[in-house]
Amino acid sequence: MSPRKPNMESSIYFGADGWWHGRVTMGVKDDGSPDRRHRRARTEAEVRRKVRELEALRDKGRAPRAGRKPTVEEWMTTYLTDIASLKLKPRSLDDYWSKTRNDIIPGIGKHRLDKLAPEHLERMYRAMLDEGHAPSHVLKVHRILSRALKIAHRRRLIVENVATLVDPPTVDETEANPFTTEEAKAFLEAAAKRPTFMRWCVGVGMGFRQGETLGLRWPYVDLENELFHPQWQLQRLTWRHGCDDPQACGARFHRFEPCPPGCAVHRGYKRGCPKPCPKGCKGHARACPERRGGGLVFTRPKTKKSRNAVPIPPPFIPYLRAHKAQQEEMRVAAGELWQDHGVVFSRPDGRPLDPRQDWEEFKELLEEAGIDDRRLYDGSRHTAGTILNELGVDMPTIMEILRHTQISQTRRYVKGRSHLSKDAMRRMGDHFMPRLESTTETRTETQTSRAERARRRRRIR
Repeated sequence: MSPRKPNMESSIYFGADGWWHGRVTMGVKDDGSPDRRHRRARTEAEVRRKVRELEALRDKGRAPRAGRKPTVEEWMTTYLTDIASLKLKPRSLDDYWSKTRNDIIPGIGKHRLDKLAPEHLERMYRAMLDEGHAPSHVLKVHRILSRALKIAHRRRLIVENVATLVDPPTVDETEANPFTTEEAKAFLEAAAKRPTFMRWCVGVGMGFRQGETLGLRWPYVDLENELFHPQWQLQRLTWRHGCDDPQACGARFHRFEPCPPGCAVHRGYKRGCPKPCPKGCKGHARACPERRGGGLVFTRPKTKKSRNAVPIPPPFIPYLRAHKAQQEEMRVAAGELWQDHGVVFSRPDGRPLDPRQDWEEFKELLEEAGIDDRRLYDGSRHTAGTILNELGVDMPTIMEILRHTQISQTRRYVKGRSHLSKDAMRRMGDHFMPRLESTTETRTETQTSRAERARRRRRIR
C-alpha cells in the first residue's frame, strides 16, 4: 500500500493512453468541491515543467480561476455591458462598443481569453493599418483591449495581460492650427450674417467645446453677474435596442454582402457604402420600436472642472440680450410647434442645434472667410487659448478659462507665433548686447590727432 500524499502535493503518472499526466491541487471551487487542475505531455520532463509552473502560480496567488475561459468576444461583451458601463460616460461607451464590434471581435473575437498571445494582437494591428486605419485609431483599440484584459487579469481569468507585451503604433501628436487674430475677425465677420452669430462668438471668443456651446441653457446663463455655468453638454448617442430579440428586430435591414461597384443605393452617402453586417448582427437599433438611450441627449461634462463658471466678456452682454429677444420672437412665430428645451442656441422650432449641421456650418464659414480648412477644435478652443496668450494672459489664468485640470494640457492648446518669437529674441538681444554706434569718416586732421600719431611713432622707435 502506497503512503498517502500530503495535502496540496501534486501527482504525476504515465497513463494507458501513452501520455504523461499531472494533477495539481489548487484549493476548492466556489461550491466547496476540490479544485484539481490537469496537465499532460508526451514526456515526463515536460509534464513536470507544466506542473511546476501551475504550482508557482498557485503559491503566488495568481492562478486563474477554475472553469472554461470565455472567448475574447464573450469577455468584451461582459466587460462593456456590466463593468465599463458603470464608469464610462455615454459617448465614451458608444465609442468602446463601436471599436469592439468593428475591430476587436472580427480580428481576435474567437480566441479563448487564456490562449490569446501577443502575436494575435500584432497581426490584428497590422491588418488594421493595411486597411487604411490611422495609427491613432489602432492605438485607441489597443487601449480599450488592454483595459478589458487588465480587469480579466484582476479577476484571475488570465495569468497575464498580453496587451502589455505589445508595442502599439506610434502616434504623432496632431499639431494645433488656431486662427490668427486677423483670421478670427474675418471668421466672425462672416458669421455675423447668420442667426448663429453668438454661437460662434462663444466658441471662438471663450473657447467653449462644441457640445458645451450647443448644450448651454438659459437657466445656467447669469447675465447680471456676467457668468456662464456650463453644467450640461449636448451629444448625439447611438440608439440601443429595447426589445428582447435585437437580431430579429433589425432583420429587414441586415445586409451581409458588400455593395457592387457603382452602387446607386448609397450614392448620396458622404462616407460611401456602409460595411456589410457581421454575422449575428444586432445593430439597426434606430429602427427598433422600443429603442432607447440615443439621439441628441444632454449629458454632464466629462470632469468636475469642466463645470466651473466662466466669466462672459462684457461686450458680449448686449449681443446676448438681443439674441434672447430674437429667440422670443421665434417662439411666438412658431406657436404650438415650439419645443421648449431652454437652449441658448436653437433651431426655429426650439430644438437644439444638430452637432453635424453645426460642423457643416463651420466649414461653410471657413470658405466664406477665405480661411484654409482646419478642425472645429482649432477654430474655437485652440484659438481662444492662443489669442489669450498673445494678449499677455498668464498660463494659470488660461487654464482656468479653458477649465483644464492640468497646466500641461493647457500648454498643448497654446501655439506660439513666429512673429512673437522674433520679437522676443530681438528684445533678448537688446538686453544683452550693446548697440553699435555708427562711425563716420573724418577727412580733416586735427591737432590732437597729429600729436597722438607722433607719440605712437616715438614709442615704436
